[in-house]
Amino acid sequence: MTTKELNPEILKTKQHFEILDGLRGIAALAVVFFHFMEVAYLPEKNFIAHGFLAVDFFFCLSGFVIAYAYDDRIGKMGIKEFFKSRLIRLHPLVIFGSVLGLLAFLFDPFGGSPELYSTGKIFLIFLCSILLIPYPVITERFFNLFGLNAPAWSLFWEYIANIVYAFILCRLSRRYLLILTILAAVMLCFVSHRAGGSLMGGWAGENFWDGGARISYSFLAGMLVYRSNWIIKSKLGFAGLSVLLLLAFLLPFNQWNWLTEPMVVILYFPLLVALGAGANLKASLKKLCAFFGKISYPLYMTHYAAIWMFFNYYTSHKPGTPQLTLVIAAGMILLLGFAYLVMVVYDIPVRKYLTSKRKPA
Repeated sequence: MTTKELNPEILKTKQHFEILDGLRGIAALAVVFFHFMEVAYLPEKNFIAHGFLAVDFFFCLSGFVIAYAYDDRIGKMGIKEFFKSRLIRLHPLVIFGSVLGLLAFLFDPFGGSPELYSTGKIFLIFLCSILLIPYPVITERFFNLFGLNAPAWSLFWEYIANIVYAFILCRLSRRYLLILTILAAVMLCFVSHRAGGSLMGGWAGENFWDGGARISYSFLAGMLVYRSNWIIKSKLGFAGLSVLLLLAFLLPFNQWNWLTEPMVVILYFPLLVALGAGANLKASLKKLCAFFGKISYPLYMTHYAAIWMFFNYYTSHKPGTPQLTLVIAAGMILLLGFAYLVMVVYDIPVRKYLTSKRKPA
């Protein structure tokens, strides 16, 4: 089916699960706060030390939403149009996050060592970042797969999952999807065991394949929740489900991680997605959930430039607890405001423009 023959109705975005949108925003805020806190505190002293599990929640949500949005129309729209839809949705902020990361890398007022890298090397790092090609070479940034914008590692795996979905998973029966999900759960437990009881991998060269294990299970589990119609009706609402989600991130970091982390990812997050899809949302909270859903991705993809600057600030200034609290609180507010600005001025207009260019004549 060519673009000119494509029915515009097929390209329209389906109605959102509003509470799931809101929970995505809560998870994004938790990730940002976690990244601030991990700079200053060891995991044992970090009360949100499991904030990194928000990424697994994102993956599970993604599997559910992709299956909901495309299972019944990818055959009509075609793989090429599916990829266009995903690129328009995701890649403008991949590029913006890379540009922002480059500027922070070159002009960090608190430190950094860009002079250690030649102009050609920096250009290659930037090129790999905007093309989502892993290139873990920045030593002082712990060999992140994407040194200019660390969270892009999860977008890399998101793209891989989308490709596999388009060619294989969309055609898979629920029975085989269940088998794959069980196998992925076993693989996830193995990765946790091999990593010393933690699922925090996937972001660096040395733990690259951990990211594959993390998205393999969570994406498949999200798809399985949708295709099995495991929608649980409840009266928990957005507030109740937000508390339940935050509890996963506030789990103590201790010797039981090898058990608690896989259980949260394997059982708890799919349950929350099922509950979120079936919960009723109060009219007074609809705008808040819509805002959280829209701001979550811009916030996720633009915050890490500030985290590297905070890291250099903390290393050079060693602030006390009162000053640290003030800086982190101000940073959270400023990053949220900046993400909103990026969303309104850049992301939404660019996506609207790209979408208009693909409409049939």
